[in-house]
Amino acid sequence: MIRSCDSGSMPFVGDSAKFLVGAEQFRLHQREESAEYFEKCVVESFLDKLGVKLEVPNYPQFRDMSEMLLSMMDGLEKIDAGYLETKVPSLNSDGNQIPEVLAIEQNSQIIQEKANNTFEVRVCVTGPYTLASFFPYKDEEIFSRLGNVVAKIVEQNIFSNKHGKTSLISVDEPLFGLLDDPLIDFGSKGRENLLDTWETIFHKAKSKNAQTMLHLHSTANPLFWEIPSLEVIDSHVDDPITKMKKTGELLESKDKFLKASVTVNDFDLLIKNKIVADSKEKLAESNINEKIADTWTQINHGLIDPIIFLDTVDTMKNRLANVVERFGEQRILYSGPECGLKGYPTYQNAIECLRRASSVVKSF
Repeated sequence: MIRSCDSGSMPFVGDSAKFLVGAEQFRLHQREESAEYFEKCVVESFLDKLGVKLEVPNYPQFRDMSEMLLSMMDGLEKIDAGYLETKVPSLNSDGNQIPEVLAIEQNSQIIQEKANNTFEVRVCVTGPYTLASFFPYKDEEIFSRLGNVVAKIVEQNIFSNKHGKTSLISVDEPLFGLLDDPLIDFGSKGRENLLDTWETIFHKAKSKNAQTMLHLHSTANPLFWEIPSLEVIDSHVDDPITKMKKTGELLESKDKFLKASVTVNDFDLLIKNKIVADSKEKLAESNINEKIADTWTQINHGLIDPIIFLDTVDTMKNRLANVVERFGEQRILYSGPECGLKGYPTYQNAIECLRRASSVVKSF
């Protein structure tokens, strides 16, 4: 049965500086005012996701996820160009849970009572390949060093109690397949290390009864097919993986599944699609870009309701139906937006997108 999920990030409404301070205080178990503010924001947003009937919502992600994970590691020094390893990276001993996940776990009874049901949560973490991009000086072993810490973070953020549980772990690798990187050339030691590191992370998750997902922005590099403990592949709307006949053969032979993405996270593209659809004549790209900029001005001044640019329920249904028709319902485990919705104009606009995406799965 196909289930709805999301990728986490959302527009933030409130005092962002107080939220960021509160996240660190909460991670260190410091019960200050900012920590309570952080906790309240996370729990209320998670309840909003459950309220629009998302079956496996991600923890609300209002912070930069990569910086968030790197801040949980010892042995790193931040410099202008990124990060340096001063020793082998390790997990902080003073607070080793993602504070957003900790807030959900500690409030699980309240969440269950307000949602009137037990709940599941998707926990996403940045993968070792993308984290390595923050390091100007790296070698073929860096994926292993960073990935070992990510595996420990994953292990620490899988919880289960009578109110709710972590049921899905997603490793996000938005840069994989987009760069010409000699560290992961075919036959290289770095490529072998990355594959082994991904397997370590996913094996940890599976050993604690969580499903595993890899979130990609490009599926051009086929290395991910070789991860034994990876179950679900998550890519963007209209990614070639959803169109190729070979995908069906690989899903069967490798015993893997897809998450069907039904709406885009690029709001400029949503605006562009409507501009093109409404135009009675073919527009030059420069004219389209001008109209997009003008539309944003009107949205920011409250002159246009951004809801008119969202993909319709019918559009989402068609996308889901096309993927299911190609590969069969038994090979599609999840459906939802292709990525996080932080770039949407308003929080409510993003929630409405999640509501539509979840309703499509329920009515499919």
